[in-house]
Amino acid sequence: MPLPFSSPDTLHPLRLPDGTAHPGTVFLKPAIEHPRLEVGDYTYASAHVPPDDWAAHLAPWLYAFSPERLVIGRFCQIADGVRFVTSSANHRHDGISTFPFAIFGGGEGDPFARPSMPGPGPDTVVGHDVWFGTGATILPGARIGTGTIVAAGAVVGGEVPPYSVVGGNPARVIRPRFDAETVARILAVAWWDWPIDDILAHEAEICGGDIAALEAVAR
Repeated sequence: MPLPFSSPDTLHPLRLPDGTAHPGTVFLKPAIEHPRLEVGDYTYASAHVPPDDWAAHLAPWLYAFSPERLVIGRFCQIADGVRFVTSSANHRHDGISTFPFAIFGGGEGDPFARPSMPGPGPDTVVGHDVWFGTGATILPGARIGTGTIVAAGAVVGGEVPPYSVVGGNPARVIRPRFDAETVARILAVAWWDWPIDDILAHEAEICGGDIAALEAVAR
């Protein structure tokens, strides 16, 4: 009898052969309580040394008072060592000095409104079914399209088209995973929005690339 698929509310969804939970793999949605971090169902992260605070582990500069958000879609896969450098990590760099005098005291008024601090930065947004290789760094304001593969150690900023393979520092598109027409068809199918039972029933087509079969199901 097959094991039931883990609920998206399961903290440790990966079971070892002896039946115990793997402590270093979590579904992020139940693992994180952070007002500026939004994660979709079934997105998981792994760490060789499990952190006490997964939000701080993945996005250490995203604070409860940060003006920006980090938004990650469904079914993403985040390897050990991935870091999201969100906009609150920025220093002002349009003048002479980048030194954040305000955070060390002195002066008057709200320190975050003082001239040595940058203004609010953009959100960082990740689509669905994105695979982040170990040690990847995602820069403030990056917008990573659905279906992207981010190579290990990549430093990713800016806009990444859906279904791209990106790598390097700074990251560049190494190749598209599919041609533009195929990408449009996959995005229209939007399998990641289906009920999990329907996804599992069509696992072979989703992982094997039978788009015509998925389109028939979607219809």
